[in-house]
Formats: sequence, structure tokens, C-alpha cells
Amino acid sequence: MKAGSGETLSPRRGPGGSAPGLFRLGLIFAAVIFVFDQLSKWFVLDVVRLPEVQNIPLLAFGPFGLDLTMVWNRGVTFGLFSGDGPWNHLILAGLAVAIAVFLLRWLARAEGRMVALALGAVIGGAFGNVVDRVRFGAVVDFVDTYAWGWHWYVFNVADAAIVCGVGLLLLDALLPPRRTPKDSV
Repeated sequence: MKAGSGETLSPRRGPGGSAPGLFRLGLIFAAVIFVFDQLSKWFVLDVVRLPEVQNIPLLAFGPFGLDLTMVWNRGVTFGLFSGDGPWNHLILAGLAVAIAVFLLRWLARAEGRMVALALGAVIGGAFGNVVDRVRFGAVVDFVDTYAWGWHWYVFNVADAAIVCGVGLLLLDALLPPRRTPKDSV
């Protein structure tokens, strides 16, 4: 880097200004989400045998509740773009992989822990659902929450991670940047 260019080199920063530790943190979190998602799906498919049972009530507090309910989601979030075509699940899996690759590039440039964790959550969740599409032709959804007789969309661990990750990214975009001591000089 040329002197006077306004940019400084730091041995702790990698390409794009991201600390390698943040990239590693995001990847580790993505792996944790992916493993937890796949273990939860194995549990409901092979241990609980939810496809055969269909529904298991877990918690009920007055009008609020939580059940395990088997749903094979052939679409994307909330069942959008669902279809039974022979290539539909592979097209959706390919699209999810392309988005995850874009997010990996973003993660390589992340400059904060919250962004690294948020991107890790989305990446891990995306890959968890891609594995389902390739293995089963659909995503395994099983968490069913309800209140006053109204049921939210049935989802899984990967879906929850994706929604929370996107929420954190939006929060990060809306929050003012932190000022460092050198900013106040």
C-alpha cells in the first residue's frame, strides 16, 4: 500500500478489511447451525418418526402452543414457488447455493461480530435446507407454533436461523456505526 493513500495495513486484517477471525467466527457459527439443523431433522424423521405420527403436541399454555408437525416444504420461505416438477427442488437448491456463495464473499469482508454471526446463521441455514432439497426433494419442516387457534408457518432450525440472521443484518444496517477513539480526533 502506498503511503498517503489513506488506507492502513494491519496484520490482523485480511482482504477486504475483514479480520480473519471474523470470517472464521462466521464459518464456525454456520457449521454449528448446519449441524444442529441436520441433527434436529434426523431426530424428527428417524427417532420420533414424525412422518408416520404427523403431529406431537409439546406445550400448551392457554391459547399458546408448540407442536411438532410434519410438513414437506417443496417451495421456499412460507411455501412460495412450490412445485412438483422434476427439477424444481434442484433449481431452488442451486439458487440457495448461489446466494450462500454471495454471503460467503460478504462474510469475508465483514467488519463486526454481529454481521459475521448473522451471515453465519443465514449461510448455515441455507446449506441445511439445500441438503434437504437434494436428499428428499423438499425441506423438512416440523416446528408448529400457534396462538388463539392461529398457526404460524411450520418451520425448522435452518429457517429460524435464516430469519434471525436477516433480522440482525437489518438491525446492523439501521444502527448508527460505533465511533472509535480515532474518529473523535
